[in-house]
Amino acid sequence: MCGRFVVNEGAVRLLGLFEGADATADDYNVAPTMPVRIVRQRHGEREFVPARWGMVAPRAPQFGTGKPVINARIETVASNGLFKGPFETSRCIVPASGYYEWQQRDDGKQPFFIHDPAKPLAMAGVVRAWFDPSKPEDDPEQWRLSMAIITRDAHVAPGEVHDRMPACLTPEDAATWLGDSLTTPELYDLLERSSSTVAHSLENYEVSRAVNSVKNNGPELIEPLSAIRTTSGEPTAHLVDSTEGRHQ
Repeated sequence: MCGRFVVNEGAVRLLGLFEGADATADDYNVAPTMPVRIVRQRHGEREFVPARWGMVAPRAPQFGTGKPVINARIETVASNGLFKGPFETSRCIVPASGYYEWQQRDDGKQPFFIHDPAKPLAMAGVVRAWFDPSKPEDDPEQWRLSMAIITRDAHVAPGEVHDRMPACLTPEDAATWLGDSLTTPELYDLLERSSSTVAHSLENYEVSRAVNSVKNNGPELIEPLSAIRTTSGEPTAHLVDSTEGRHQ
């Protein structure tokens, strides 16, 4: 699955999907239910807009209640009732510098940072709009967006850490994914092929368990584990260390 990721201000700009979107604040510990900046295409124009990470059903009585649906499986995204409509008409790209996954060890869960050292990731997603009838028409929160990241089998990635991984697209395929020129079967084929290509370029390394706590947020979280150890082998003191992660 994909339960935590990293984005910096250059991710969208380097992907070339949206001009003028390089003002995104760096976030080294993006977690479910947080607002995430996504790229989507609406009425033929691309938008760089915030969306809650964790899809909200259109008939949900309140926005953001209940367990967040953060991932959509590639195997069922085109047929699942919650995702089928958005897959056909409301797709998005979630720009990321990389993401975290965990492996179970005897002493707890060990996080890894997974990335493409040459370029940022264009994670494929689906987005829904939720209407709040209690808000007046001129309230910008009358319509609120929520999204889920599509995942796939991770066996295609070298040195896989987890059995699932985000389905990431090449920049060229990401532009096609956002458009409306492909049929549903063609979209699925594009997603399968492109995400397999990107998976082969990914690398991973162990990082500090400080990332397990969403209270920690800084570039030290993506440094290789050996770089943030003291001579005694303990994590640096200014980080909140936790052996139990959230939203994993």
